Amino acid sequence: MLTKDDIKSIEEKNISRELIDKQLGQFKNGFAYSSLNKAATINDGIIKNDPGTESEYIEKYKQAIKDGLDTIKFVPASGAATRMFKALFEFIQTDKNNQSQLLNKEPYASFVVKLSIFAFYDDLLEQLGKVNEDIIDTNEAARIIECLLLPEGLNYGKLPKGLLKFHKQNNSCTTPLEEHLKEAAHYASFNNKGKVHFTVSPEHHELFKKQLAKSRASIENELNCEFTVDFSFQKQATDTIAVNPENTPFRQNDGSLLFRPAGHGALIENLNELEEELIFIKNIDNVVPEYLLPDTIKYKQLLAGILLSKKEQAFEILEELDHANANNIGTTLTKGLDFLCAELQMNRTQLEALSSDEKTVIIKEKLNKPIRVCGIVKNEGEAGGGPFWVNQEDGSISLQIVEGAQIDPNDAEQQKILQSSTHFNPVDLVCYTKNYKGEKFDLKAFVDPATGFISEKTQSGRPLKALELPGLWNGAMAHWLTFFVEVPVSTFNPVKTVMDLLRPQHQPE
Repeated sequence: MLTKDDIKSIEEKNISRELIDKQLGQFKNGFAYSSLNKAATINDGIIKNDPGTESEYIEKYKQAIKDGLDTIKFVPASGAATRMFKALFEFIQTDKNNQSQLLNKEPYASFVVKLSIFAFYDDLLEQLGKVNEDIIDTNEAARIIECLLLPEGLNYGKLPKGLLKFHKQNNSCTTPLEEHLKEAAHYASFNNKGKVHFTVSPEHHELFKKQLAKSRASIENELNCEFTVDFSFQKQATDTIAVNPENTPFRQNDGSLLFRPAGHGALIENLNELEEELIFIKNIDNVVPEYLLPDTIKYKQLLAGILLSKKEQAFEILEELDHANANNIGTTLTKGLDFLCAELQMNRTQLEALSSDEKTVIIKEKLNKPIRVCGIVKNEGEAGGGPFWVNQEDGSISLQIVEGAQIDPNDAEQQKILQSSTHFNPVDLVCYTKNYKGEKFDLKAFVDPATGFISEKTQSGRPLKALELPGLWNGAMAHWLTFFVEVPVSTFNPVKTVMDLLRPQHQPE
């Protein structure tokens, strides 16, 4: 099935032949659905924030920073903004007679009428050669949209979201790249120094560096914070082979194999290379203007404080087990079992029936893992994975972020559990990636490879099937020690379509 040229191209990507065979098998056999036990809800998998303890957790995090806790902010930013402008692309691809009818419908009517509200408006004026003129003219709608999206204009349809002008305040406009730096200065910095890591596409790297060079100095001066900013690319070795609908390798017009980026789950490789012990993770498009940052800052610090508290409990148990003797092993094992039962809902009766050695093994197995605390918001209709208790092969249950596509659509009971979910994950994570001995975990060892999925795509008009790795905050972190904490919806302000920029939380003060 594979030629010498195929094998050469595989080797150039640093992909093994065994892995290709495994991927082809996954296309044929598919992936098993997740087995939901129940939805995670308040006080049953989701920690309800207690205003009375907020300051305690926040202070714990601030003190840890002062004591040398090494932190960094990790922002997946490789995606282009194409989907953000899907409706506008459809408009310019429609014949002119139907365009006039579309202008009476949403989102087109609001887009044209409210054009001057967008932060990119002045750039659009200049590109159109209409500086200081009113361009809100429905007769020019197609020209305006083409100028916004296409390469001969602002090229917003091909640029990454991180470099689009999202917000304007007074006479300045800011991109998500800049907003993330400002956030980091407020909650991921110490002694006027902060670190941010962006994952970007190779073709956008120079554009990111150019924007950073343009805006960095003013932000550093404004916030009195010096930034270390790094970029990395999704590794070619994580690309997956594409196949035809009948599961044979998809070949491009020149006969070569087609490999595709395997989704954000591939970024576990990038995350694994960070040396910092505490890592904030947040999507590139979930930003607000600086005047709305107080809630974001508060709850990021709160999540970090809760993580440090859980970490201290787990580490204390693990360290005591290492130094336990016949006189105190019973007390330490009881403490460990208490944690497993309270936090992981493990069966006390079954645990008590084990020998001391067996108890020690299972406590270490369950606690000696990377830790993540995930901010969870009430579900108000936004798309996103939800928090669930999921059945594991060893008979236990564990907290997982699960997407709807991972649930069997034909299983009524599983669908009922899915629909009972009250919260969802806005990609708001704080992670701790070192063990109780101070050694860095190999994060790849905690991935559940069985949680990938297959999607249907097209290439040059031809249908194909694509394989996506377990998502970064789904299967790629499946075997982490996980805690969910409810945070207010004010901390979640994604921009999935251009019209989201008209929401109040993306408008000037």
